[in-house]
Amino acid sequence: MRVEARPAANSFGEPAESWPKSWLAGVMITTAVVLAYHGTLKVPFLFDDVSSITDNPTIRSLWHDWWRTPGSGVTVSGRPFLNFTLALNFALSGTAVWSYHVINLMIHAAAGTTLFAVLRLTFQQPRLRAPFGRDAGTLALAAALLWTLHPLQTESVTYIIQRAESLVSLLYLLTLWAFVRSTEERASPGWSWLAFVCCLLGMATKEVMVTAPIVVLCYDRMFLSDSWKLLWGRHGGRHLALASTWLLLIGLVMVTGTRGGTAGFGISVSPFDYALTQISVVAHYLQLAFWPRPLILDYGQFLMTDLRALWLPALVIFPLAAASLYCLWRGRPVGFAGFFFFAVLAPTSSFVPVLTQTMNEHRMYLALAAIVTVVVAGIYRLAGRSGGILYVGLALVLGLATVRRNETYRSEESIWSDTVARRPGNMRAILALGAVQVHAGQLDAGLVTLQEAVRLFPDQIESQNQLGNLWMKLGSVEAAADCFRRARVLAPQDAVVMNNLANACLRLGRGDEALSLLQAAVRLKPDFHEARYNLANTLAQAGQFAEAAGHYAQVLGVRPDDAEAHSNYGNVLLALNRRAEGVRELTEAARLQPANAEIRNNLGVALIQAGRPEEARHQFEEAVRLQPDFQGAVENLARARRQVDRR
Repeated sequence: MRVEARPAANSFGEPAESWPKSWLAGVMITTAVVLAYHGTLKVPFLFDDVSSITDNPTIRSLWHDWWRTPGSGVTVSGRPFLNFTLALNFALSGTAVWSYHVINLMIHAAAGTTLFAVLRLTFQQPRLRAPFGRDAGTLALAAALLWTLHPLQTESVTYIIQRAESLVSLLYLLTLWAFVRSTEERASPGWSWLAFVCCLLGMATKEVMVTAPIVVLCYDRMFLSDSWKLLWGRHGGRHLALASTWLLLIGLVMVTGTRGGTAGFGISVSPFDYALTQISVVAHYLQLAFWPRPLILDYGQFLMTDLRALWLPALVIFPLAAASLYCLWRGRPVGFAGFFFFAVLAPTSSFVPVLTQTMNEHRMYLALAAIVTVVVAGIYRLAGRSGGILYVGLALVLGLATVRRNETYRSEESIWSDTVARRPGNMRAILALGAVQVHAGQLDAGLVTLQEAVRLFPDQIESQNQLGNLWMKLGSVEAAADCFRRARVLAPQDAVVMNNLANACLRLGRGDEALSLLQAAVRLKPDFHEARYNLANTLAQAGQFAEAAGHYAQVLGVRPDDAEAHSNYGNVLLALNRRAEGVRELTEAARLQPANAEIRNNLGVALIQAGRPEEARHQFEEAVRLQPDFQGAVENLARARRQVDRR
């Protein structure tokens, strides 16, 4: 069989006539990323960033724990390489957002540069060399820039935790690029190893990588090998190596299971209903690729099971999928582009349910490359080199749209207000906006938002719960208790609701009811330490010091830096005549909060009881210095001085 020769290559493995060089393309793509995303470095943590970054204990060390990842239901669950990159950020800047955004931009620029490298090699393959080979580098750069600047990519770049999508896409493209380079004449074995390592890391980043070995196999058959026999004879070992990385993915999926009941089979959404919904979703993705408006951070949870509403999307998707498979089978390169599009979307947009995210724009991050490439190639076939003006114009329009979209991310209130305006029936977005308003001290605005949430979703626990918490802040305890009671009717075994209702009961003087609720909450959820702490305080107020002491000890086992808990525990120990232990707890509380006058005063009382008036006097003096109008500390100081003087 005759195999067409490739163009002569320079020392970097680049065809001698290609333009631009890789380094120049990288500079141009990186510059475009910086210009389009220059305003993102101060965008705050949003949505799932909190659970995956600020509340993620496994990223606190760069050298251990990151490989464990938090429990299922968190974005980083079962994705250790993603978690490692967050640990790297934490080592650089803690919870300051700038380094997270810098690395996201670096990943995006690297992905764009790698896409350029893949496309340039592809346009120079025998099947495409005649129509595109002369301007392979220019076409690859045009496609890479349009892909990089497209506003549909914003969510994967600006919303920090969606690094999961951009990072796995970078590794996906690197796998394909390294594999193609490994098949060149006199190629170093290092290319095969690079393809394997990138594929392995991709499996440890996000489940989308599952289709990479199949896509690489189809690319090989389409562009590199004239028959399956030749493919297996020359590259079979490399393909088996890539396929072996599925073992890691299988292990990670088994560990995370259904990701806290949010994904996979066996959750509340059936595969059939989810697959029907995805017909409309994928059609919407296609529309956003060509007309990226409106862009929405969170589409909410929804299912489309009415077949009458799906006929038009189906009329687009099914023929497109069938045409892609037919062209792939017939060896037409456009078929590979279609196959790539559907293969990348398949893990999230087929029949495997993802409950919390029916539709998300970040899923189009890599799939968009296929659409952009076909568009660039189509323009070139129609207009030739004069199409370059159109590429430049499109890049400018897309870049400006991305800058504008990034403006929406400037604050939590801005992005959630935008989301609620575009998806007014999205309960999650309404509650998020209300929480942001309350946190910012905009209590009146938050009240309006949360009351609207309750009006729209009266049967949802979270809407009742959040409104109840706000009523507590506003001092309307009866109104808060009513919200919590309605929430408890909806979820009688919800420990969080029990804890909140107990707090309201305590404020209303219903101590017995509060005690009963807190005891039930702790029985239902033993690791709910906030409820356990409230239970300890309630028991202490009721004079049940021995039982309270046990609960304080458990709380401090997991919250050793809680000064208030140490102080309350110390007071309970003093009431039990365990003076030495009480002094020790209060001393620790004073160490943790040296400027707390009340803790200083309590420690002074403990030291008096322990027969150490000189030390007690020092603590009372500090309490009075910190709070001169603290009458109790003033009186205790006078008594301590008299005791010292009598000695």
